[in-house]
Amino acid sequence: MSRQHLLLRELGLAPRWRLRHGVAPEPVLTPVLAPVAANLVPAAAPVVPAVAAPVVVPAVAAVPAPAVVEAAATALPEWAALQQQVASCTACGLCQTRTQAVFGKGNPRARIMLVGEAPGAEEDKQGLPFVGKAGQLLDNMLAAIGLSQDDVFIANVLKCRPPGNRNPAVDEMAACADYLRWQIAHVQPEVLVTLGRFAAHALLQSDAAIGALRRETHQYQGIPLFVTFHPAYLLRSPGEKAKAWQDLLAIRRALAKKA
Repeated sequence: MSRQHLLLRELGLAPRWRLRHGVAPEPVLTPVLAPVAANLVPAAAPVVPAVAAPVVVPAVAAVPAPAVVEAAATALPEWAALQQQVASCTACGLCQTRTQAVFGKGNPRARIMLVGEAPGAEEDKQGLPFVGKAGQLLDNMLAAIGLSQDDVFIANVLKCRPPGNRNPAVDEMAACADYLRWQIAHVQPEVLVTLGRFAAHALLQSDAAIGALRRETHQYQGIPLFVTFHPAYLLRSPGEKAKAWQDLLAIRRALAKKA
């Protein structure tokens, strides 16, 4: 079986399934992403016809993301200093139970930045986000739209693992808020993607359900922000993978428009 079929089967969207359900092919990739994704997504990439292009807030075009974050860059710590601050942070009680802080990984000048919830057990051991089964699924999701982890920067709302992988507490999220804000300002991504409800709530200051939030394009300081499911949730709820695929296509279209 080819890598193309494996990637789409992992997302629950193998071409044979798509044809059986009468789903129309996705339009051909734009020239910007086509060279990268040609060997990863079939020319007739699947798409759900009923899903329209995301509603883009007009202010995004008028205020480019770099211009917004550059205005705040004067107060930023240097990248290396920020990494050290995260590594030695004692701002909340998680410093007493962590093995190590998890700063992030990927390209610090990436066009797209992904924000997850918090490190898990394996991330706590290795000091890197998304390295377990959820990370493998995320790799496949990125590859399906012609991207790798070298093309993105990935961070979490929390930099330390909550014991037992419990949900982040409000005070813990507040203690880490500046770290994430500074990371976004350094990376200056053209597109932000939140993975799961805690990341969406943290950046959008909203408690709306993820099902409602993912149906539109939001803004974070002038940067288009897309909401999608956390890969760990997709592993538990594979029936939602088709919706995640719709989100990936919307993200790909947004990147192509900004190329």
